[in-house]
Amino acid sequence: MRLKCSMILDLAKKLLVLDIDYTLFDHRSAAESGLELMRPYLHDFLESAYEQYDIVIWSATDMRWIERKMAVLNVANNAAYKIMFYLDNAAMITVHTPKYGVVSVKPLGVIWGKFPENYNKHNTIMFDDIRRNFLMNPKNGLKIRPFREAHLNWEMDKELLHLSVYLYEIAKIDDFSKLNHRNWEKFIKKAQYKKEKRHKRDRTDNNEPKPPDSQPKL
Repeated sequence: MRLKCSMILDLAKKLLVLDIDYTLFDHRSAAESGLELMRPYLHDFLESAYEQYDIVIWSATDMRWIERKMAVLNVANNAAYKIMFYLDNAAMITVHTPKYGVVSVKPLGVIWGKFPENYNKHNTIMFDDIRRNFLMNPKNGLKIRPFREAHLNWEMDKELLHLSVYLYEIAKIDDFSKLNHRNWEKFIKKAQYKKEKRHKRDRTDNNEPKPPDSQPKL
C-alpha cells in the first residue's frame, strides 16, 4: 500500500474520501477522450470542497490506473485544488457479511491510523457508488448515484453540483457520525428553507417603520 502525503495538513479541515469509477468518471462508455466521460461539475466540485476539506482519492483498482485517470481528467496537479494522496485496492480488506458474503471494503481506519491528530469518524465523509465499500464505517459513507452512459446523461447529471452544497452545509457540524447521509437531499432542502426564512425575516425587519423619536425637541 502506498500512502504518501507531501501537503501541509490543515487541522481546521475535514476529510473527503472519493471513489473514481461511476463516482467521478464513467469508465465503461466509449469515447474519443477521457474528458468526455468526466462527471459534470467535477472541477467545480473539487475546488469548492477543497476550501473546507482535505481530499483523498480511493479506488478499487490499482495505482497505475488511478494515476492515469487522474491525469486524463486534469485532477492531478490542478492549480485550483490539491489531492492529498491516492489509495488503491491494496489498502482494502476483505470481510464476510451475511448479505454479500466475502467482499472487499475500504476501511477509513487506514487513513485515521496514519493521521490520528487530523481525521476521525467525526470529521470524515466518503462518497462511493457502492454502499458495501463503506461497510466498516457506515455512518461516514454517502452512496452517490452512479454516473453511467455519459453521453446520454451529461446534461441531466447534477449530482456533484448538489453535493457541493451538502458538503458546504455540513462543514459547520462538529460530528459527522450524527448525520444520516442517506437523507442528504432533505438536509439541503431544510437548510435552504431556513436561509430563505431568515432572509425574509431580515427584509421584513429592515422595512418596518422606525418608531418616532420620543425625545423632546428643544
